[in-house]
Amino acid sequence: MAENDSSQEKTEEPTEKRLRESREKGQVARSKELSTLAVTLGGSAALLMSGGILLDMAVRIMRACFSQDRSHLFDPRSMSELLVGAGYSALEALVPFLLLLFIASFVGTAGIGGVIFSAQALAPKASRLNPLEGIKRMFSVKALVELVKALAKFSVVLVVALVVMNSQLAELTGLPHEPLLPAMLHSVKMVGWSLFIMSASLVLIAAVDVPFQIWDNAQKLKMTKQEVRDEYKDSEGKPEVKSKIRQLQREMAERRMMGEVPKADVVITNPTHFSVALKYEPEKGGAPRLVAKGADFLAFKIREVAVEHEVIILPSPALARAVYYSTELEQEIPAGLYLAIAQVLAYIYQLRQYQEGKGKRPASLKDLPIPDDLQHD
Repeated sequence: MAENDSSQEKTEEPTEKRLRESREKGQVARSKELSTLAVTLGGSAALLMSGGILLDMAVRIMRACFSQDRSHLFDPRSMSELLVGAGYSALEALVPFLLLLFIASFVGTAGIGGVIFSAQALAPKASRLNPLEGIKRMFSVKALVELVKALAKFSVVLVVALVVMNSQLAELTGLPHEPLLPAMLHSVKMVGWSLFIMSASLVLIAAVDVPFQIWDNAQKLKMTKQEVRDEYKDSEGKPEVKSKIRQLQREMAERRMMGEVPKADVVITNPTHFSVALKYEPEKGGAPRLVAKGADFLAFKIREVAVEHEVIILPSPALARAVYYSTELEQEIPAGLYLAIAQVLAYIYQLRQYQEGKGKRPASLKDLPIPDDLQHD
């Protein structure tokens, strides 16, 4: 029981397959605090860099709108042209600002976890509409962590905002005494720097949240020992299926081998245990080739097929064992057996001549020369 319980604990590191599937589902480490930091810092930086351009654009649009001749106000075409021109000027000034914001949001989102697009993550999930699941999420550990982060973020930003406002109090009170345009530009700079400083304070929150999100995602991806075993079975194949496949492969190989026996020149046997079938094709060169071999029941089947197709069967236990153990299917016999096999082939040739009435019956083969290193008991 204890072993079964421990196997259900997620103690194993995720496999490559698990990591790949999690990315396909969009389950990667993401930090909202890092995204918020990047967007606010990027926005404040963009405001500081393009604030003057935006202010100049606003002034030009206001001048163009408020300096229209009275007759233009009653001309729909002139008003349309004014609206299009103001929109074009606004867009021209806003493009750099929006581009910087887009880059900042992209970097913040892809800062950890990388860039991925997952259709599965966008798919609707019924569990999100389940009130019970929603209540569980509200009172989960993750929700508690999010609450703590929100309170910490609020506190940090509030303190920094009060410090910034206090440090700029003199400048704020002096704005009404400045000319209009310089005062507006000064205000934009003050807002930009204030936002930048308050955004920088979020670095502390992001520095805590990013490692936590990486750790939390790693914990979610961990697997139990049973999951690892099941995945291995799925990827490598279940033992019973693999055994069945091997059995079918053996049966197919045996059928192909049996199909070669009728083409053999001779089947050499150890009458009770081994059978080997050899074929010699002098026109192709090389040595005789092993086309079939088997032990016990398979040896009997080879002899049975040989008898059926009138292939000469030669009992020679020592030679049969030597060929069986030294030669694989479709390979040529080793050089050490050339002399013995040559005598066998000569005997087969003479026997066929005798069967056709063209010569004397050859003497039985005895004491075939088999090297000691190729002999098997």
